[in-house]
Amino acid sequence: MMNKFTIPAIGFAALAFAEPALAQEAVEAAAEASDPAAAVSGGTTYIFNTLLFMIGGFLVMWMAAGFAMLEAGLVRSKNVSMQCLKNIGLYSTAGIMFWVTGYNLMYTDVASWIGTFGPYAMQGVGEADLDSGYSVASDWFFQMVFCATTASIVSGTVAERVKIWPFLIFVVVLTGFIYPITGSWEWGEGWLDQRGFSDFAGSTLVHSVGGWAALAGALIIGPRLGRYADGRVNVFPGSSIPLATLGTFILWLGWFGFNGASQLAMGTITDVSDVSKIFVNTNMAAAAGVVVAIAMTQLLYKKIDITMALNGALGGLVAITAEPLTPSVPMALLIGGIGGAIVVFAVPMLDKLKIDDVVGAIPVHLLAGIWGTMIVPLTNSDATYGVQALGVVSIGAFAFATSAVVWFALKFTIGVRPTEEIEMGGMDHAEVGVEAYPEFART
Repeated sequence: MMNKFTIPAIGFAALAFAEPALAQEAVEAAAEASDPAAAVSGGTTYIFNTLLFMIGGFLVMWMAAGFAMLEAGLVRSKNVSMQCLKNIGLYSTAGIMFWVTGYNLMYTDVASWIGTFGPYAMQGVGEADLDSGYSVASDWFFQMVFCATTASIVSGTVAERVKIWPFLIFVVVLTGFIYPITGSWEWGEGWLDQRGFSDFAGSTLVHSVGGWAALAGALIIGPRLGRYADGRVNVFPGSSIPLATLGTFILWLGWFGFNGASQLAMGTITDVSDVSKIFVNTNMAAAAGVVVAIAMTQLLYKKIDITMALNGALGGLVAITAEPLTPSVPMALLIGGIGGAIVVFAVPMLDKLKIDDVVGAIPVHLLAGIWGTMIVPLTNSDATYGVQALGVVSIGAFAFATSAVVWFALKFTIGVRPTEEIEMGGMDHAEVGVEAYPEFART
């Protein structure tokens, strides 16, 4: 029979026997905590890594809204519905094409130049490949939203003078074939990766590829009617600066997923610490791009151009994307600041060349992307300037050439541009049938 002293006695006895085991666990826990590279258990690492992909993925997906709002704000009122339609259409098209063949071309059995064709087989219900370190479905989703981002870049450049179906056909080719093939050369462990090319989150592989495709489209399609008439550059003010500003902030937020989740791991103290450092450098580069763009437009034009400030942020973000981990904060400020300066100088340069880029995507994504890729060796000793240049040139040549072929094929078959009457009246009325601002458009 137990009395009031029995239970405490049993407890002390159990504690005495358990004390060595508890002490051993404490020692092991302390040792693990002192090793930042020590990973948690396999199942927990799998969960953390998968969670990083999913959180990063939906942040990058949110960037699709940022592109839509940025473009809706920078086009004229008569084309706002069209831009919104193009953005939701391209995101959906990219998602389907990346499953149909894009992911396999980019990541499956890439011996040197290209992966394999065909749809990607997801894990079944209840299946998990612990050896991979993450759910393959989460990886597919994370990579898919990067693919859609590439197409979003093209949408803004060729706005206001491209019909919806030719544009979506181009997106099919870009997201299903062009982007995955160039991506396989580095991220799929293809020939550029084997030579040491480094592009952490895609200054070249995502942004410059989209920029090259956009440049090919702008050259082949030509400028908007009246843009370069009578020997001067005619300014077409956008419909809504508040929308464009909102879009920029959404893109800025989404970039933390774009760059941060590109660490691809969250199972160790070191990984989590690195992700947080990537967040800081990403934010500082964007801030520097804004400040530089504000200061430069004040000095050059005696007034601050808000659209330049917005694109300055994006130029800084694109520039830091190639290597957001290794730079110190001062270096991140320098890289992002130069990205913002590139935008300020390149926008008027394109106008002198009569290249009509409605939202400034070519300076932001192509030129700032090249800058960010080429400066990687300054902070990352594993990269070399020669190999970085090789990657920029080879990826650029392939992306531009293949995009040009597709744009030319569309131009001379089904046609890309609407009639002059439709273009002057606005794409909303003719192509979409739902005007974003009907009271203004009719006026």
